[in-house]
Amino acid sequence: MSERLSIAHVSPYPWEDAGELSAHVRSVAGELSRRGHRVLVLAPSRSADQVRETRRVVRAARADAAVLLDGTDGGLPRALAVGEVLDVLSTRRQSLALDVSRTVEEILASVPLDVVHVHDPFAPSTANAALRFSRALNVGSFHASGERALSATIGRRLQEGLFGRLDARTVSRDGAAAELARLFGGEYVLVPDDEHAAARYEETYARLAARRHDGAGAADVAARLAARPLIDVDLHMHTDHSGDCETPVEVLLATAAEQGLGAIAVTDHNEISGAREAAALADRFGVKVIVGEEVKTRSEGEVIGLFLRELIPRGLTLRATIDAIRAQGGIVYVPHPFDRMHAVPDYEHLLPVIDDVDAIEIFNPRVALSSFNEEAARFAAKYRITAGAGSDSHVAQGLGTVRIRMRDFDGPAEFLQSLREADILTRSGTLLYVQALKFLQTKAAPPAARRASKARRVRRVGRRQRRSGL
Repeated sequence: MSERLSIAHVSPYPWEDAGELSAHVRSVAGELSRRGHRVLVLAPSRSADQVRETRRVVRAARADAAVLLDGTDGGLPRALAVGEVLDVLSTRRQSLALDVSRTVEEILASVPLDVVHVHDPFAPSTANAALRFSRALNVGSFHASGERALSATIGRRLQEGLFGRLDARTVSRDGAAAELARLFGGEYVLVPDDEHAAARYEETYARLAARRHDGAGAADVAARLAARPLIDVDLHMHTDHSGDCETPVEVLLATAAEQGLGAIAVTDHNEISGAREAAALADRFGVKVIVGEEVKTRSEGEVIGLFLRELIPRGLTLRATIDAIRAQGGIVYVPHPFDRMHAVPDYEHLLPVIDDVDAIEIFNPRVALSSFNEEAARFAAKYRITAGAGSDSHVAQGLGTVRIRMRDFDGPAEFLQSLREADILTRSGTLLYVQALKFLQTKAAPPAARRASKARRVRRVGRRQRRSGL
């Protein structure tokens, strides 16, 4: 048997139905359970009593949702009726109860699952809802006829975005892969609905699980850090060495000290000079500075290199940019990965390089939609990638709007180990404020006025430093 995994199979059809897909899900869930995996099945039901019983069981397990997996590894997977199927007489179609999404979300958010395997995850369905809320590795199996898949293209853009969360895709019919790839993109592997399907799925699960990061890190480094003091850190910010920022380095450092930050990462756009200047002045302000750069790739968004020595040119591929960071012994840190209002790395870009990503920014207060941060958190969780956060401040007043509380560190190895065990502290309601300040500082005034304003801020910092005897 491969690694013992916790798996949820999600069917779009009522558990009582005798159709081919329901029979397939019952068969593979049972076989995977006999192979020693812990298996849940989430499906709608025609029985209101079964739905009420599932909700009772889920409520009872809220203190420790892992108990829902108990006893599911001996050939008897547990079926959970997550919503009642309603007959819509006017169209002779079926619809799900409105609260099915809430039940699916509660289960997937609380039960520690390695894999969520969704079958025909077209909207609206239980399988589609599961794909929205999963924090596990996602496998999608497509069994439907070409007509059913074609009908789903009405909301193709939404489907494509959601299907991007699939880490592996299979089809049960020979020839279906090309049609689905044309409609929704992605790569599809043939897994027929036969007696070997469970074994083939198991191979897919093992391959995906092997790509997850080691969340523990180095025990000797962890022991060394245990006695270090806790400090607050901001991992993403800009100075006036970035073209879209007017914050002088001295003002940035003084504000960081006033905010109680013990360390900051200066990550100017495609520039390292501001970070170097900050590092040279760091001791005067009592703030540790990580030299970083937010690098624009050719067409795959941005990636941050931390602990850099040399400038990395913009316009390389994501792969080449990561290699350049690695060549300097730096940390590969992906900022705002799913903020689709900007050019950012997405699933299709991140999955090929996932082995070389050290950390992912799961909270950025400048991201306009909270769902983008939530998606980053889900991605980091399922691949066990170390989570980070940063203010992405383009004005000094934005510093510390999110901070990481972690053990003090020295160098990349200690930093990454400390970050694995850190707490992320967020503060809401700052986006409009800091965006307005950015506009006022970078756009509202003419260049001469902006230069004069920067000079005044630097002089104020100098006066405060002199009064403090620094």
